[in-house]
Amino acid sequence: MQIGVIGLGRMGANIVRRLQRGKHECVAYDADASVVGRLAAEGLPAIGSLADFIKQLAAPRVVWVMVPAGAPTEETIARLGELLARDDVIIDGGNTFYQDDIRRAGALRPKGIHYLDVGTSGGVFGLERGYCLMIGGDRAVAERLDPIFATLAPGDDGVARTPGRKDGRATRGYAYCGPAGAGHFVKMIHNGIEYGMMQAYAEGLDILHSASKASLPAERRYDFDLAEITEVWRHGSVVSSWLLDLTAAALLENATLSNFSGVVEDSGEGRWTVNAAIEEAVPAEVLTAALYARFRSRQEHTFAERVLSAMRFKFGGHVEPSHKP
Repeated sequence: MQIGVIGLGRMGANIVRRLQRGKHECVAYDADASVVGRLAAEGLPAIGSLADFIKQLAAPRVVWVMVPAGAPTEETIARLGELLARDDVIIDGGNTFYQDDIRRAGALRPKGIHYLDVGTSGGVFGLERGYCLMIGGDRAVAERLDPIFATLAPGDDGVARTPGRKDGRATRGYAYCGPAGAGHFVKMIHNGIEYGMMQAYAEGLDILHSASKASLPAERRYDFDLAEITEVWRHGSVVSSWLLDLTAAALLENATLSNFSGVVEDSGEGRWTVNAAIEEAVPAEVLTAALYARFRSRQEHTFAERVLSAMRFKFGGHVEPSHKP
């Protein structure tokens, strides 16, 4: 299929690369001329003009938007709403607040422009591993674009099938979740859970790290090799996960994580998850505490926060801010 991709950052460029590997015809656009030039040098079909980008897409057009959440996404989709025509499709693959999806889909509907919200997980490893996709919007439109989602998703990634489950889209790493906003709602909760998992690893490793403190009785003082411990947990343990894999790699590279300060950003989904829990009267103590731990990290830094920062860098290429927010 032909598809246009707007936004050629860490994930957008790799989405284009993966789609091209799957023999899809891609047209890519980024407002940053240096990014366009770099990718064009790789042979990627990158364009620096939005008008030319639209002209190169055949109707009905499909445009995947992968720009930073918030105003950049809002402005891009508003502009596309002016340039696209009936039966064209806009896909927002960023981390958008699900209520914004509902509003946008409603605004585009009278024009006959379809809108899909696709929660996309995979970070900087998505090119090789594939992306876990959570899709919201019109089911018929999502099914029409199934070849695109099937190419971006991990496919047969070697994960053992859940006993009793037959093969399907979910077993290949993508799923239709419901109408407008549903995809990003599921991704929001996914990231909220991620906060909690990361915090649990970070706090546990901080306890191990602090076991060597001189204030402890000598017989209860231990100097643990955290790279060794995280590595052994990767094999046969019930706490094994990709996050643990990334943590083990970070600790092997630098046992003290001195290359991280411990300032941990929150990108929005954690706050939205907690707000949803409040709205639904669902107790979410762990996820809420994990969010507040990130707030605290901007005031004082512990080893746990360096672990969190290392994980964020490993899975998403997130670089710590040069100053405290």
